[in-house]
Amino acid sequence: MSGPFIYSMDSIISVIQKGVGKAFKSLYQQELDETQVLVQVTRKEFEGDYTIVVFPLTRLTGKKPDELAQELGNFLVNELEEISAFNVIKGFLNLTVANVYWGAFLQEVGKLAHYGQFPPNGHKVMVEFCSPNTNKPLHLGHIRNILLGWSCARILEAAGYEVVRVQVINDRGIAVCKSMVAWQDYGNGATPESTGIKSDHFVGEYYVEFEKRLQPEYKTWQASEAGQQVYREKAKEGQSPEAFFKAFKNQYVNEYSELGKKASDMLLRWEAGDPETVALWKKMNGWVYEGFEQTFKDLGVRFDKLYYESETYLLGKDLVEKGLNEGVFYRQDDGSVWADLSGIGMDPKIVIRSNGTSVYTTQDIGTAHLRYQDFGVDKMVYVVADEQNHHFQALFEILKRLGEPYAEGLHHLAYGMVELPEGKMKSREGTVVDADDLIAEVIEEARLNASERGEVAELSAAEQEMIIRRVGLAALKFHIIKVQPKKWMTFDPKESVDMQGQTGPYIQYAYVRINGLINRARREGIDFATGSAYLDFQPAERELLQQLYQFPDTIQEAAMGYDPSTVANYCYSLAKAYSKLWHDLPVFNAEDPAAKAFRLQLSRVTGDVLRFGMDLLGIQMPEKM
Repeated sequence: MSGPFIYSMDSIISVIQKGVGKAFKSLYQQELDETQVLVQVTRKEFEGDYTIVVFPLTRLTGKKPDELAQELGNFLVNELEEISAFNVIKGFLNLTVANVYWGAFLQEVGKLAHYGQFPPNGHKVMVEFCSPNTNKPLHLGHIRNILLGWSCARILEAAGYEVVRVQVINDRGIAVCKSMVAWQDYGNGATPESTGIKSDHFVGEYYVEFEKRLQPEYKTWQASEAGQQVYREKAKEGQSPEAFFKAFKNQYVNEYSELGKKASDMLLRWEAGDPETVALWKKMNGWVYEGFEQTFKDLGVRFDKLYYESETYLLGKDLVEKGLNEGVFYRQDDGSVWADLSGIGMDPKIVIRSNGTSVYTTQDIGTAHLRYQDFGVDKMVYVVADEQNHHFQALFEILKRLGEPYAEGLHHLAYGMVELPEGKMKSREGTVVDADDLIAEVIEEARLNASERGEVAELSAAEQEMIIRRVGLAALKFHIIKVQPKKWMTFDPKESVDMQGQTGPYIQYAYVRINGLINRARREGIDFATGSAYLDFQPAERELLQQLYQFPDTIQEAAMGYDPSTVANYCYSLAKAYSKLWHDLPVFNAEDPAAKAFRLQLSRVTGDVLRFGMDLLGIQMPEKM
């Protein structure tokens, strides 16, 4: 078996482009830049495999599109053994690839250990994902982030990049202090161990508790003379008390609330290094980290390095000072420092406040610089929700102006919100769906489906549990990854485990069917190589071959676009094409031994691609279902 994907056959697109070049030289005595020949996969409603867009070539010959297409088609069929037929539709030349080419392709790919895996390209990329806060457990939004980040990293690895996986843990700030205050005041010394609650959930309950205690305090204040006085002084003309106090809540917490003052004071003590406060902070964050690690393990993800905001929040000031000296930034009369981004159509961006403190952009500048020092990456991919689009647009522009060596390789993998059929979630009110609860729910749905079918009943309890977990996690992961990242989406646990829909379990079932077939063939000692003599391909075989051929291009497309949904939807289409072959043609019972060996080889390669493609999404395949 050979190593990574190093495909010795000429690409069929390259073959076609070279053929058109020869045609122009022979028919029209013209030299043609072959790379200018636009070749596309033929649309399904037309006959053929690949289509040449003829219109750009007509200016070189003066011929009408249909006439030129007809002449090129005749030449290619006569001169190229790889092309067996053609048709012309409104100036588009549709070519049919010869069965001999597809047969050679399958035999070639059958020798590869990892078809689709590209050799190292010498570039290194960092992918930042997850980056949670330590005041609450991971939730459904984090799951989309984690799954996009992990699959993006795996796809980049398959495309030949060296990948570093990192996250910034937001372990400081007022939100963390709210959890600390609530536990200190209302926890009565409880711990995750004493309550039996998973440790990150335990801390998250105190973040919610802070909000619960704040609500009656705020309501009482609203009715007080002090609250009414603020309303009279600050409300807009005609603004109702209800509308005013709803909008005023954050200002109330910062300026008037007793609970808010406790949290602010705790933050000040933490920043001053107060030993008691720091000890409490370390203890509660330690509980959260322990819970996070269990969730990461359940999802099958890991990180190469963790960065902590408590260690990075002061970074970047030296780079801002350097930028001031170089004219990248300017200082206002009040001492604040800004970047003029009018050149890219954006408002000015503050990087140092008038009191000398930094903002998020400042520490992100410093953290990016630190990561480059740590790993020397060419590219940095930030997996962050689309609400931060403006922030990253400004950050990337500033890093370019600072002349950071990786600045041209920055990408924000923005993604939309995930909702449940019941609607939006709110973490402060405790209505967020925790990641652990969602994982448990999809596994339970998979368990119910398995018990209804009874297909794994003969296996041991441990084997059954492994399969059920793989099916449940495949349902969760695929249902989220198949959606293009920028789209907002709704996650429905029941829909995700549907064996007949566009789901992870559907693809797993196609793989399990193939796995059983190949195991039987190997037990019977069938030599798949004898299928090379079979070339009388049926439509279902050709369709599957065409899809397999597209796998490396799919990986490259997904890597270049930082879009794992490209691979997810490819895997579904491939599984669907195999199911069509399974229903349309006999495989093990084919009358012709060469056809039987060919279809078994085709099945084996399809299974390998499905397993590898789903692995790129972080999805494991079961041997049985």
